[in-house]
Amino acid sequence: MHGVVERAISVRLDDEANGALAELVGHGWTQSEAIRIALVEAAEARRGYRSLAAESRRLMESEEDRREAREVLALMDEIGLPWPDDAAG
Repeated sequence: MHGVVERAISVRLDDEANGALAELVGHGWTQSEAIRIALVEAAEARRGYRSLAAESRRLMESEEDRREAREVLALMDEIGLPWPDDAAG
């Protein structure tokens, strides 16, 4: 961990959260360690989602990037195997 814990909180767990906590504690962590790790990982995941969403919006707003994506898809269609529906027809 990153040092001495300065703040204590209380939390009420529903069945799903209680099961998740039991799973994490089953890996050998204390309840406090498991909750701290889960909070940090959840915050990191949300930052990653926001970053990915922003990048996706940027790409969708760029006509050049959309054109390049269409070109790549067309090239993949040219060099790829037929789709299962195409092979039957």
